[in-house]
Amino acid sequence: MYGNFLELGPWRVKFQEQRHDSFTLEPNPGAWNRKFGILFLDNPIGAGFSMASSPQEIPRDELSVAKHLFIAITTFLQLNQSFKSRPLYIAGESYAGKYVPAIGYYILNKNAGQLTEHRRVNLAGIAIGNGLTDPVNQVATHASNAYFSGLINQRQKIELEKLQSEAIDLAKLGLWSQATNIRYAVMDSLQKMTGLATMFDYTKKVPYEINRVTRFLQNEVVKRALGVKESVGFHRCSDAVKNALHEDVMKSVKNMVEMVLKKKSKVLLYQGQYDLWDGVASTEAWVRTLGWEETGNFLMAERKVWKRDGKVAGYVQKWRNLSNVAVFGAGHLVPVDQPLNSQEMIENWVLDQGLFGEKDLLSNHWGTFS
Repeated sequence: MYGNFLELGPWRVKFQEQRHDSFTLEPNPGAWNRKFGILFLDNPIGAGFSMASSPQEIPRDELSVAKHLFIAITTFLQLNQSFKSRPLYIAGESYAGKYVPAIGYYILNKNAGQLTEHRRVNLAGIAIGNGLTDPVNQVATHASNAYFSGLINQRQKIELEKLQSEAIDLAKLGLWSQATNIRYAVMDSLQKMTGLATMFDYTKKVPYEINRVTRFLQNEVVKRALGVKESVGFHRCSDAVKNALHEDVMKSVKNMVEMVLKKKSKVLLYQGQYDLWDGVASTEAWVRTLGWEETGNFLMAERKVWKRDGKVAGYVQKWRNLSNVAVFGAGHLVPVDQPLNSQEMIENWVLDQGLFGEKDLLSNHWGTFS
């Protein structure tokens, strides 16, 4: 629901400056449904308005999450046959850096299995914004990223690197819960060292308005308008979900991204440049290790300057069906910070236009791969 009312839906919450409990809606000029239909799903069970009958029902791994999503998507398509033949793109941000590859992987495996043709899902691509996808490679980047951004000094960098190494070592031993705890310790330490208002964007003086959107969604009038029972509460991320997925945090789904790429579905990765959680350096760290036959060519592909209305909007690196975009002037929630630029990005990527429609080029500085 945050994506709907804070980021990329047709309407977004407009906050009254003087009243924390007063809300109105305004049209979103950067909505992603200008050319496409969008279905928002609260995921996993137990998050948002999605109810779990018991804590045991909440999934504890990505394939279980994907199974639930697959049921939701296929049920929607069965009830709305006009969407059945349309290409499906699945997008998400942050921890959805795991959910999105997992459902893509699950759909492609189902399509290749025993499903009859009319029951197959027409998956065209997946998009991951500022995602946590391959935590071991990603956690290793936080100290250097903060140091070279001028946010910590050499001594603090060394201190963080020790914690990062501990998280990595624990993950390699399969001690997932302990590894998750140390990853959180890395981020907590970085927060204390920098004193930033939010780790999601180190340029912001105040955090994103997420809590106020939560209050909006908990309003009884809003719930009635959305068709939600008054007895159902909205949970941004419940303790039950957090506990259920605690051991999942440091586990990688990079293999699932590799499978999606090998099946020729499109993959878009995009990150706001100011994000200290899952930003540009974090994503590039795991992309370099992809077990995909085109990884070498992707790494040598030209990184092009993306401009909108004559102004720099970001940087696009593309090879075959993989695109990676660094979004200028944005943090963890790219559509909040750059609504019009994010709109252009997603539309051009889906429609193979702009820089996404240009011929793949290898950098002249590095030669070519055979």
